[in-house]
Amino acid sequence: MIRHLVLFKLNEGIGKDDPRALAAAKGFEGLDQQIPELLEWQIGWNISPRDIAYDFALNSLVADAAALKAYATHPAHLVVAKQWQEIATLVVADFEV
Repeated sequence: MIRHLVLFKLNEGIGKDDPRALAAAKGFEGLDQQIPELLEWQIGWNISPRDIAYDFALNSLVADAAALKAYATHPAHLVVAKQWQEIATLVVADFEV
């Protein structure tokens, strides 16, 4: 099993109430229903007031490297990934569990 974590930091001048940020977050809703490789799927806005905190998080679980690749290249994922890339920087961690 592989745990796939992504943290998003909104670009300067973009708040979580920005229509682009709201659309990007909404794009992740139900993605687990569209991509069968996703065994677990959690998303949400950060609630920590700390300056070092990222703004949005994604926590998912897939069976193996092939499933992770299938998720990463799935058309539904590519659409929302592009939305996020236009408004945020991100960090990714994938680790075996």
